[in-house]
Amino acid sequence: MGRFSPLLHTLRRTPPLVFAMAVLATGLVVASSVLVKGLRRGNDTITVTGSSTERISSDFVDWTVEVAESAPSLQASYQQLQPQVERTLAFLRQQGIAAEAISPQPIKSDKSDVRDSRTGALQSTTFTTRQPIRISSPDVAKVAAVARQIGALVGEGVPLTINDPAYTYTRLPEKRVDMLAKATRDARLRAREIARQAGSRIGVITQADTGSFQITVPNSTEMSSYGSYDTTTIEKDITAVMGVTFRVE
Repeated sequence: MGRFSPLLHTLRRTPPLVFAMAVLATGLVVASSVLVKGLRRGNDTITVTGSSTERISSDFVDWTVEVAESAPSLQASYQQLQPQVERTLAFLRQQGIAAEAISPQPIKSDKSDVRDSRTGALQSTTFTTRQPIRISSPDVAKVAAVARQIGALVGEGVPLTINDPAYTYTRLPEKRVDMLAKATRDARLRAREIARQAGSRIGVITQADTGSFQITVPNSTEMSSYGSYDTTTIEKDITAVMGVTFRVE
């Protein structure tokens, strides 16, 4: 027993996130070096990382497009902007976006001066007026389809800036609890196997540490110790990691 104490001491002191990287990368806990007997001292513990991954589908989308017009005066830029905004709103409604999902945002304007590079004399001034339009809806499929089609307005001369839709999952709090519970169960299964190989068994949980919580594009290998939340895809993979310490009996 004595010659294996450093191993157990290392297992107790290793930060859970170190194990988390290995679990997500390989899905395995390497147990070949834990083939020992007699792990029965009352203060012996083992720390194992468990993980759970599940495919989810976004149930809400936020999307913003911006119409902009420039002119020599602020008034002219505003007047030129209005018919283009109306064309954009009409397009969104014609494509089936619900009226309550469409929200014109406050108008913004800015001024740009062009000066002579040698004398600094003012040569011209341009005013640009911008109208952001936000679309927020649980009808993810509909908004995604319209986002793919709205480029046709640009072809018709509407001065649009088209942002990417942001797809999110509104039931994340309850899903997080479920995923962490599954990760804890996975950690218990791994700990049992390690203890079995050592001729022992695990007891109560003495410590549980939440590791990274990742929401990524499907089948992604992206890793972050601080967690991540991808909003670019409707379908996502959600992965929870738990570092759990068990007493060895």
